Amino acid sequence: MNIVAYKGWSRNIRLANKAVELIATLDVGPRVIHLAVPGGRNVMKNYPEMLGKSGEKAWMIRGGHRLWFAPEHPVATYHPDNGPVEARAIRGGVRLRSAPEVPNGIQKEIDVVLDAARPHIRLTHRIRNVGRRTVELAPWALSVMAPGGTAIVGLPPRGRHPRDLLPNQHLVLWPYTDLGDPRLTVSTRAILLRQQPRSKPQKIGLSNPEGWAAYAVHGCLFVKRFAFDPKAAYPDVGCNTELFTNADMLEVESLGPLVRLAAGRTMEHVEDWYLFAGVPAIRTEADVDRHVRPLLARTR
Repeated sequence: MNIVAYKGWSRNIRLANKAVELIATLDVGPRVIHLAVPGGRNVMKNYPEMLGKSGEKAWMIRGGHRLWFAPEHPVATYHPDNGPVEARAIRGGVRLRSAPEVPNGIQKEIDVVLDAARPHIRLTHRIRNVGRRTVELAPWALSVMAPGGTAIVGLPPRGRHPRDLLPNQHLVLWPYTDLGDPRLTVSTRAILLRQQPRSKPQKIGLSNPEGWAAYAVHGCLFVKRFAFDPKAAYPDVGCNTELFTNADMLEVESLGPLVRLAAGRTMEHVEDWYLFAGVPAIRTEADVDRHVRPLLARTR
């Protein structure tokens, strides 16, 4: 772990081993801005015009990975995270903490811990209620991925009729969701969503008992694993996984359960990240079976 310069920012934490490198800026955030095989291309989207800057009055997407809370609100969710981040070394990594969001009464924190040798990073996201009233929200972890790739979400094993008469999963649509979009493939055991330039916004969500989502780009496969509690209430009509894309990028998002968070209490949401090199483009469910699922077996 060391401090490096990155795209106009002078204060950035770099964590690296022989398999993966990660950079999180300390000038804004908390935000992971770079993830790559050492010497390879960043699998996360960066917005060049927003890098190296801070102190803006409006929220900036910038790219990379961030912590939000759901349900999404046009003002509260978009509270600017444009100020410096407190960093403290912890075993195997770093704890990143933002200043309190006074209007929302919360404070955000992410622990980033890198495995000594494997391409595995654990992110523990925390939202602390630093206000005086109980708030209802869910942790929402969003990874803004580089353009040109394909997102993959696994579906649970299928059953058969007439033995299996009851539903076992649901999809969630937004007012702008287009199920006829050629970027979207819903097949037997997987959902695929491709990022393409000059395209309109598209979003889909689901209850995901498989507990993983992935993104293939630049010859790499990024995988995130996260929990699913079938007894919990999740935001957005029951979503613990969401995919969003537009002309610039694709977001791979996981969500925790809705919680009534009392003053002084903290909620956590954990993602386990993996990054594998040497993975071809993923276009079909057969590609998922051939190239993605064998790698998933190495993430448990």
